Amino acid sequence: MSMVLVDLCYLIAGVLFIIGLKGMTKPRTAVRGNLIGATAMLLAVVATLLHRDVLSWTGVLIAIAVGSVIGIIMAKRVQMTSMPQLVALFNGLGGGASFLIAGAYLAGKEHAATVKAGIDAADILIATAASGLIGAVTLTGSLVAYGKLQELKFMKDFNAPWQKPVNLVLAIVCIGLCAAMVMQPAWAGVSYWMMVVLALGLGILLVISIGGADMPVVIALLNSYSGIAASATGFVLNNTLLIVAGSLVGASGIILTRIMCTAMNRSLWAVLFGTLQAKGKSTTSDDIYANVKSTSAEEVAMMLEAAERVLIVPGYGMAVAQAQHAVRDLTNLLLTKGIEVEFGIHPVAGRMPGHMNVLLAEADIAYERLKEMDEVNASMDKVDVAIVLGANDVVNPLARTDPNSPIAGMPIIDVDRARTVINVKRSLSPGFAGIANPLFALDNSLMLFADGKKAIVDIVKALLESV
Repeated sequence: MSMVLVDLCYLIAGVLFIIGLKGMTKPRTAVRGNLIGATAMLLAVVATLLHRDVLSWTGVLIAIAVGSVIGIIMAKRVQMTSMPQLVALFNGLGGGASFLIAGAYLAGKEHAATVKAGIDAADILIATAASGLIGAVTLTGSLVAYGKLQELKFMKDFNAPWQKPVNLVLAIVCIGLCAAMVMQPAWAGVSYWMMVVLALGLGILLVISIGGADMPVVIALLNSYSGIAASATGFVLNNTLLIVAGSLVGASGIILTRIMCTAMNRSLWAVLFGTLQAKGKSTTSDDIYANVKSTSAEEVAMMLEAAERVLIVPGYGMAVAQAQHAVRDLTNLLLTKGIEVEFGIHPVAGRMPGHMNVLLAEADIAYERLKEMDEVNASMDKVDVAIVLGANDVVNPLARTDPNSPIAGMPIIDVDRARTVINVKRSLSPGFAGIANPLFALDNSLMLFADGKKAIVDIVKALLESV
């Protein structure tokens, strides 16, 4: 394939990446945007492989077939509840690919020829070092994030007095080894792999101290890391499209991280250095849950019959129960009765950015009914019934009232201001932050103890029987 044709393919792919990314900013166009981005990547990969004579057309088709089979299997087998874990793994694989490619460059003939000829290739070595450092941190950090999201028993939050100083020392040594690569090109390979090993350890220590409640922020940040690493690898390979694509991913990841930080009331600095920790002791659950009142599906149906406006606040519990389709049925039934139904979506509800939006879109719930946190809070006093379905920390009033709480200052959906709150949960177990929720014991709050899907199905049944 000629270079002119390759450049044309790269240009088309670059434009498609931008269009696809734009499409993914809105739920209505997200699927189309994803397909456009996938098409752009396919075009870019095929053009690169054929131009570099890496594979023949037969090899390309075989590679596409193998990748398609793997993708289909993963799409069929991975549940929506496990999608955050899959995203974490994809981030890690991107980082791992980046530092392996950079290492392959240092071991290749091109670098050896450059060193032998005494050519100054400092720019390439800087890009190689950046690719290795960021890629290695992304790989192990993502694997730790996966373990936490998967709730592996051995992957618990870890925090020790020596951790931050060790992180700082590792970061300084890694940067020093990167500088040594540039100053001593002949020994760049040795310095590189020493740096990678230390960076792998740094990635573990940076993420292992971060709690499950902050995983949406971490996922967004690691996504940005993988993009930055890919962009640096583009400089190593002198591949313009890889630079552009990596920059798009890195920039969008940073923007999303900032949005997540604002939603969690955390600073980006705290996220970068893994310091998202509780601030002290909070009120005990025994004190908070002294006046909890339970209800039944029939009672909830009666309240809904008398309501004019209903707000549903989904959380990870809805994902676990796979209750989104039952929620759609409830929504449609209430709409036929002339009852207004909206969904309050907290930016960090679930375990990854947009988790709730994806689940509700899967159930064909109209995008117009999905409202952002600030929008629903502005009119919360007019909500007759707020149904909290599996959410916990994102509706916990302690964020406003307890300065010692791990979520102190975090913006929440103020469902406690609604006339009646129905909390659908299996038990009074805490959320990711590991703290009690006084919302459950408020005078205007009732607990419906049940599996999320069963609870909604029973409410729908009770509503139909009342007709």
